[in-house]
Amino acid sequence: MATRNPGKLREFRRLLGALGAPIFSLDEAGVTITVDETGQTYEENATAKAVAYARACAQITVSDDSGIEVDALRGEPGVMSAVFTGPGQTDVQRTAHLLHRLRAVPRGRRAARYRAVLAIAVPGEAPAAVGQMAHVPEAVTIFNGTCEGAITEAPRGSNGFGYDPVFLVPEFGRTMAELTDAEKDRISHRGRAARAAIPYLKSLVG
Repeated sequence: MATRNPGKLREFRRLLGALGAPIFSLDEAGVTITVDETGQTYEENATAKAVAYARACAQITVSDDSGIEVDALRGEPGVMSAVFTGPGQTDVQRTAHLLHRLRAVPRGRRAARYRAVLAIAVPGEAPAAVGQMAHVPEAVTIFNGTCEGAITEAPRGSNGFGYDPVFLVPEFGRTMAELTDAEKDRISHRGRAARAAIPYLKSLVG
């Protein structure tokens, strides 16, 4: 998994547990490089990370790029969700900023969605300039997942991470941070993207 986020890693280990294959974080795989998320879309960011990290570790690499899109903010923060208030900010700070931006928006106009894109890069081999073999990705395959909801007027719940405490899931009448892990995995954007990806990943790991 192309992540150093412990919350995201725990989630993907649950979601991809059916593979029966070990899942390593970047740190556990000994990858020290960092790939900047400079793309204009989730697909561009996820693909760039998957390709770079697959080259670095020579393993099948699953990269995720995700964000929250708020209709009243014309789709913001979207692809900028992780740096909505600038680099180095905490989840609490980003969530507080989102609520501040929506302070004058009534409850019925706070529709939002979580969106996730998984990019899976498969390392292959190609001749290097010095005559040795260098690992390069053979292919990148994309999977998508979306979860519709709304933004609450105050944070609720302590489970999850990111914008989960303010993302209301209408099906449950609770925020994502108030759901159990099993409930969240069933309806979340990452859960849906991961389930779509599992047959392909099973074909790769046998």
